[in-house]
Formats: sequence, C-alpha cells, structure tokens
Amino acid sequence: MLSVNTNTGAMIALQYLNNTEASLQQTQTEVSTGMKVASAKDDGAIFAIAQNMRGDVAGYQAVTDSLNRGISSVDVAMSAGQSISDLLIQMKQKALAASDTSLDTASRNALNADFSALRDQITSIVKNAVFNGYDMVDGSTSMITALASADGSRHVTVNAENMSLSGSIVTIKSNGSISTQAQASAMVATVQTSLTNVNAALARLSSGSAKLSVQATFVSKLTDALNTGIGNLVDANMAQESAQLTALQTKQQLGVQALSIANQSPQIIMSLFR
Repeated sequence: MLSVNTNTGAMIALQYLNNTEASLQQTQTEVSTGMKVASAKDDGAIFAIAQNMRGDVAGYQAVTDSLNRGISSVDVAMSAGQSISDLLIQMKQKALAASDTSLDTASRNALNADFSALRDQITSIVKNAVFNGYDMVDGSTSMITALASADGSRHVTVNAENMSLSGSIVTIKSNGSISTQAQASAMVATVQTSLTNVNAALARLSSGSAKLSVQATFVSKLTDALNTGIGNLVDANMAQESAQLTALQTKQQLGVQALSIANQSPQIIMSLFR
C-alpha cells in the first residue's frame, strides 16, 4: 500500500540504520580505548570482576615494595657481616703474631695498635649498617617483617643478628687488647669463635634474604598472571574490531542509501495523479 502518511519502508530502514550507528559507536569506542569493557556500563559483572583483580594487583605492588625494602635491609646487614668477617681474619692474624713469645715489646705494641684499630672499625661498621631506618646488626631490632599477601594478613620475617662487640656473636670485648703475650694467646681463640659465629650469622641472613627473594619472584609472577587475566576480561581483540569496524561502516553507508530510497517512495504517488 502506498501512503503519504505512513512510510513503512523508511521506518524499517531507519531502525536498522540506528542499530548500525549504535554498534558502530561501540566498536569505535573499543578501538579508541583498546578495551571491550571500559566501564560498568559496558558490562557491569565483568567490570566488577576486573576492578577486584585490579585491587589485588595494586595490593601486590605494595607487597613488592615491602619485599624489596626487606631484601635491601638484609643485603646491607650481609655486607656489614662480610666486612666484619674480613676484619676478624685480620685481627686473628695480629693476635697470633702477638702471641709469639719471641716478640719484643715494641713490635707487640705496634700489633696491638693495629688490632685496636680493626676492633674499633667493627663498631663503626655496625653503627652504619642502616637501611630504611633499620640496622639489623647493632641489636636495635630483633627482626624485619615484609608483606607477603595483598590483604596484609601474611608476612615474611627475617631475624636480625647483633654483631656488636661484647655480644653473643662477636665476643671480643670493646676494650679487647693483645698488648701482652698472654692476652694475645687468649685473643686468638676469642677471635676464632667470633669469626665462626659471624659466618654462621651470615648464613642465617642469607637464608632470610633467599626467603624474601623467593616471595618477591612469586609475587611478580602472580601480578603478571593477574594482569593477563584482567586483559583477557576487558581488552578488545583489535583484529576483530578492525574487521567489525569496516563491516559496520559499510552497513552504515548502505543503510543511508536504503533510507534515501525509502523516502522517495511517496513521490511515486504523485505520478498517479498526473
């Protein structure tokens, strides 16, 4: 039926054109953002899941920072311990040389001066082994604790090692001396005990550092997996979207032409009255 009041063909063409325009707008948004779910309006459920995962990723970034600070603190402590171990080896050499009964007083005094300088250097190292406000070798803290989970409920701890003079690890007294042959002889065993203790403490610190490093590696891999999961949920397939964009642009052009043809139908009525 031909009518000047109702153009069914034009209405149908307009409906399809509007649908094409809506799809084209959505595809253009996905192409420009690179995301098929950029907001809750696109897909509320997927957006909520992705946001929760993004929250986990942000939490694990904080965990990574905490673990890295812990690793650095332990590394500083280990560097201090290694330096102390090297000093103890030199001190043992001085003490052993001073224990020689044939040594004259002047030579023993010179060895004692060197020994005292090395002894005081241990104190200097212990006091300066600070990172992020923590000194793990001076007895000021018992342990360091790093985050291990995104919700803050789990932690990794590493015990500190007090390497100060007159302690349970470095048993050399702060006024330890090798000024006499008897003191030097006794000091050899004391230094050896301290050296053994320091090396054992270094082994414990190394184990603690390994714990932190393993956890940091795990968190890094977990973060990568979460980011991949988020991408799978919200990222657009750009090859697919490119093909879809071309198809919709073609449909848009055809829709405009179809609407134009449908709008010309009422003009046919005019020919009936000529």
